[in-house]
Amino acid sequence: MKVFWTIRARKSFDSIVAFLSEEWGVTSARKFLRLTFRLVELLKEHPHLGKEEKAIEGLRSFVLTRHTTVFYRIKAKKVIVLLKFFDTRQNPQKRLK
Repeated sequence: MKVFWTIRARKSFDSIVAFLSEEWGVTSARKFLRLTFRLVELLKEHPHLGKEEKAIEGLRSFVLTRHTTVFYRIKAKKVIVLLKFFDTRQNPQKRLK
């Protein structure tokens, strides 16, 4: 399967990496990067790995870290679309805005 990153996914991912780098250091940011790319490889092999979100049909989520959940969809023609990296310490109402 191929993985496509939406603009929102890229921006939310970059924001988390920048925060980690500034607040916790480059080592933490690199660890997050490695973990994320490991997840992407796992999703390519096992696209249904994440749980189905009941609120929105076709939406799936995967808890990447204690504070980060990744939202994605599986599209036809074997494409996974990463939608957003969500910091779970935020208001849950902002999850998909």
